[in-house]
Amino acid sequence: MKAIKAIYNFIVGDMIILVGVIVAIVLLALINTVSALAPIHGATGYVLIAVVIGALAATLYREARGNS
Repeated sequence: MKAIKAIYNFIVGDMIILVGVIVAIVLLALINTVSALAPIHGATGYVLIAVVIGALAATLYREARGNS
């Protein structure tokens, strides 16, 4: 169990970052597969950047407040 936790902390570091990246991947997959979302297909890069920056900002805000 310690080895799994060590690998998780090395790769991800925080659950908020992991969830944020998973949300970004799901959103991008939906944009690329659902035909109704085809008009925003060109904005997938912006969506990825916005979601990842949002997740990193949430993590930074939590760390700045001192909650673990």
